[in-house]
Amino acid sequence: MTGKIVRIGGASGFWGDSMVGAPQLVASGMIDYLVFDYLAETTMAILAAMRAKKPDMGYATDFVDTAMRLVLPDVMKRGIKVIANAGGINPQGCADALAALAASMGLSPRIAVVEGDDVSGLMATLREEGVRDMFTGEALPPRVLSANAYLGAFPVAHALAAGADIVITGRGVDSAVTVGALIHEFGWTPADYDRLAGGSLAGHIIECGCQATGGLFTDWQRVPDWSRIGYPIIACAEDGSFELTKAEETGGLIDRACVIEQMLYEIGDPGAYLLPDVSCDFRHVAVEQVAPDRVRVSGARGRMPTSTYKVSATQLDGYRCAGMTAIVGIDAQAKAQRTADAIVERTREIFRQSGLPDYTNVQIEFFGCEWLYGANSRARDAREVMVRIVVDHADKKALEIFAREIAAAGTSWSPGTTMPAGGRPSPSPLIKPLSFLLDKGRVPVGVRLDGVTTLINIPAAAAPVFAAEDVPGGPDAWIDPPGESQVDIPLVRLAWARSGDKGNIANIGVIARRPEWLPLLWSRLTPDAVGACFAHMVKGPVERFYLPGTASLNLVMHDALGGGGPASARFDPLGKGNAQILLDMPIRVPSSLAAEISQ
Repeated sequence: MTGKIVRIGGASGFWGDSMVGAPQLVASGMIDYLVFDYLAETTMAILAAMRAKKPDMGYATDFVDTAMRLVLPDVMKRGIKVIANAGGINPQGCADALAALAASMGLSPRIAVVEGDDVSGLMATLREEGVRDMFTGEALPPRVLSANAYLGAFPVAHALAAGADIVITGRGVDSAVTVGALIHEFGWTPADYDRLAGGSLAGHIIECGCQATGGLFTDWQRVPDWSRIGYPIIACAEDGSFELTKAEETGGLIDRACVIEQMLYEIGDPGAYLLPDVSCDFRHVAVEQVAPDRVRVSGARGRMPTSTYKVSATQLDGYRCAGMTAIVGIDAQAKAQRTADAIVERTREIFRQSGLPDYTNVQIEFFGCEWLYGANSRARDAREVMVRIVVDHADKKALEIFAREIAAAGTSWSPGTTMPAGGRPSPSPLIKPLSFLLDKGRVPVGVRLDGVTTLINIPAAAAPVFAAEDVPGGPDAWIDPPGESQVDIPLVRLAWARSGDKGNIANIGVIARRPEWLPLLWSRLTPDAVGACFAHMVKGPVERFYLPGTASLNLVMHDALGGGGPASARFDPLGKGNAQILLDMPIRVPSSLAAEISQ
């Protein structure tokens, strides 16, 4: 890479990430910017519940109490700029807490706050206008706990240009903390679509922390020293291309396949990854292993963004309680099922006698018998099974009854019943997320620095144009060798994969281990075949997208996560295990290919 290079370290992939990331990156001497991503739909729901109990909360406390407490003096000494979306639904509260911490250390960084993402004041008007949830079509609720627009990166760049040392945002797209720094350093304009798309991909690669440096990698056995895994560092060029690396003498792995896994993670349609600043097309991205600890990424394309922000809102939707018990011995799953049925039947009878309504939802799951695999389970005769019962109800008192009655399983029903220590489960508020689109012109965005708020002009936009000739239908057709026998091998021998979520939509990215195998994968991983593999979980259609640049495909499964995020009662509400389930799927291949792979 030549010319000016900007180096950015990603210290956090979620609220609750390890405390080692920020100190490791700062001590490396390899970064100009330190960025933190804390927010997800589930996190926003948690922060909304926090603020409902304590109005001065609602931000990611780890950022102030742990990360900045550890590194703030060194950050100031080295001149490293810090950008974090730790503000959650109370960014000014986060800034005030950080300023107090800095003062206690004898430091006085200039802290800017990006304002405007809170659109809760518009909710009554939007409901009257007939705005509906973009996924379910439901009307907006009369009351919400929070409503925040996903802002873009230009306000962050403005704050840096105004002299901020630290920029704190509320809800923005995850990549904005990275793209804001790049806009500021390179002077990108709102019309630099390809550059913005490249910067957005850079931010997407590091926004989940160690997922870029060996974390969650399919070939996990090849990743050394998990306990000292290196957090990601990107070296970005003016054209939007970048190289990924990590600090020297840290664990983890910088590997082309792992980077592609992360690129596909949760992106939906790779030709229309929509962000506030740019509509990204990642289908022709090139990912190259240029050194053992360095991967180069280039070729992202961009188009004009849409005229709307996505808004994530939360509402109180009753209460939830989750209880678990373990069953040991012969016929463990059958005994676990009967135990769960008895608990639900008994509590429903108590409700009827007490004049309480029925549960609004009951979810029963089993662990130890490969329940998540559905009909593909190979452990139906498991002799250790954990049964998990999740129940929702409008009245907290009803769930207190459930929490008491689940304990009866210990002496009343199945032999081999035992429970982990910890006492009764406790009911908790059920926070339900919802999403809708809002015209950007209705969201005044500003930056507050030194007590003064400056409004930021967000350029007008229209619907991006996607030309039909730009959309490849798939790779060349796979033709099985005539007359050759076929055998089944697991998908993992042919591909890498990673899965995640977007609300109630599950996403699985699949990468061919050899580019010439992609036509085979495309012919076998049809929407019907994938849908059948997940028939016990997926209720909507399966879409499939082709990425020729990385010999990969992306699978998008709708209505797949039981509501998704905090609304889902599933043990895996984010679909994190779906790629592992798919990688075990038998794929029919020519016997000559199977023999070649086994060598």
